[in-house]
Amino acid sequence: MNTTAPAGSVSIYAEASPNPESMKFVLNTQLLSDGVSVDYPDAEAAANSPLAQELFKFDYVSRVFLAQNFVTVTKSSDLTWTHLIPELRTFLKSYVESGGPIFLVDPVTEHRAAQQEAAGAAGSAEDQATAQKIIDLLDNYVRPAVEQDGGNITFKSYNEGIVTVNLQGSCSGCPSATVTLKSGIENLLKRMVPEVKEVVAEGVTASF
Repeated sequence: MNTTAPAGSVSIYAEASPNPESMKFVLNTQLLSDGVSVDYPDAEAAANSPLAQELFKFDYVSRVFLAQNFVTVTKSSDLTWTHLIPELRTFLKSYVESGGPIFLVDPVTEHRAAQQEAAGAAGSAEDQATAQKIIDLLDNYVRPAVEQDGGNITFKSYNEGIVTVNLQGSCSGCPSATVTLKSGIENLLKRMVPEVKEVVAEGVTASF
């Protein structure tokens, strides 16, 4: 994977997400490969991405999520997207067309290592096998749907039937995230992996 965006003509369009504070900017070029995505909750976390660092210089940008062919920007101000979309779209188009660096170090290898480490930390060999099944289901069935809404879901841990995941991009702080988590993702995993009792998202609380 190239850590620098390819130069050339780039088209970008904005697409609303279920989170009213997040907007998905879809590009006709690839930023990341192998289905990997990267979530930056603040500028300090974005040390590996010059593109994300530049986006955080807009005072209304509070979170940046980079995926294969889109960027999800979450805002913190009361300004409406009507005023912000043209500015962000112009910036992204100019940055990518000029071949600006996306990452300093390819995040794909790091992502794979983190997933393997998470599965290996599940405990017994049986639990590790269950954790790997869960990771595969999330990658193949859940993540593609979540990415359509400008976000991502990653496996964090499996312990005694409890699956913990991370919600990223537009999913972080989204009003409908907990509903999707319980009615969609949890039901799927319970049906496909009988050992699963519950799915919870780190940093997200909900009462049912």
